[in-house]
Amino acid sequence: MSKAEALAAIYEEYYQISESILDSFPKYRLPLDLFVLNEEVAQLLTYYRKSQRLSNEQVEEVHRLCAEGNLFVSRRDHPIYSQHIVKQLDLVLVDRNLKEKEIADICIRAFDLRLEEFFAQPVRPLFNQLISDLQVVTEYIWADLHRLRLFTNRLHKGDYSLARHSINVFSIGLWLYVYPANAGLRRREFDQAARGLLLHDVGMSKVPAFILNKTTPLKPEEKEKIPPHTLNGYKILHKLDEEGHDLVRQAALEHHERLDGSGYPQHSTTISSFGRLTAVADAFSAMLQKRVYAEAKEAVAAAKELTEAKTRFDLSFSGKLLAALVNDSFGKVK
Repeated sequence: MSKAEALAAIYEEYYQISESILDSFPKYRLPLDLFVLNEEVAQLLTYYRKSQRLSNEQVEEVHRLCAEGNLFVSRRDHPIYSQHIVKQLDLVLVDRNLKEKEIADICIRAFDLRLEEFFAQPVRPLFNQLISDLQVVTEYIWADLHRLRLFTNRLHKGDYSLARHSINVFSIGLWLYVYPANAGLRRREFDQAARGLLLHDVGMSKVPAFILNKTTPLKPEEKEKIPPHTLNGYKILHKLDEEGHDLVRQAALEHHERLDGSGYPQHSTTISSFGRLTAVADAFSAMLQKRVYAEAKEAVAAAKELTEAKTRFDLSFSGKLLAALVNDSFGKVK
């Protein structure tokens, strides 16, 4: 093997650790192994084993090696590495060594963590943390809209959870939003749409947990506690979203409205375009996940069902979704 081939193999199995990531770790006891590159022989040598204690001199040397680009971590330690970044998501924007699929996985895990916290207690400090992470993700996607495919290709199709449903709706809905408006899309509108989609179901956080987690069919009096979640979500976001984004409010209030007036809470046939888009994304995501009252459906079957319900769902959105799935182009921005 030539030196060039050896170096290429190293960069496939290891990646350089950036200074910003290194600075975010504990100073003396790092959570993963470190390796140093010997360029003359194109080999990595073990420098540090996780949980050992570094001396002050070693701390200085580690930072010097990192600054020189000679400090590496193994991709086998990626779960540890990514778990750390999940809690400091802005680091994905400065670490040039992460692969795109790794960044998407980290972003989704960060969303899952922040949403679980926020839905358990929808208060301003947790809202601000969630929005801060959302801004990182929208910054990453906006730099290359084709990165949306990384998120639409990672839809959660297991048992239902409110956080994972919200992430699905964010991914699907943002793709539907970008798809027709790509040429004239503005960043401010893109950010509003992302926020509205991710938080469209925040009102469900006010539904008693025993109802959301119930493994048997709901009683009539329990079912009655579900529809108010759209108004509750609207009120929560009206209080927390100080900028008063129209798309955010429309997503929360209108995602259960239907074109024929059979939806709720207003039973209106006059629904905003973004409300209709969110309704399609919400219903599609709901069908992908297993519920007490329904088994999970295959993606194409779910989208086809939405197109057939054209008196209730906007065919301009459900049709694009179905076409993309059938043509295996879902996740690609035209």
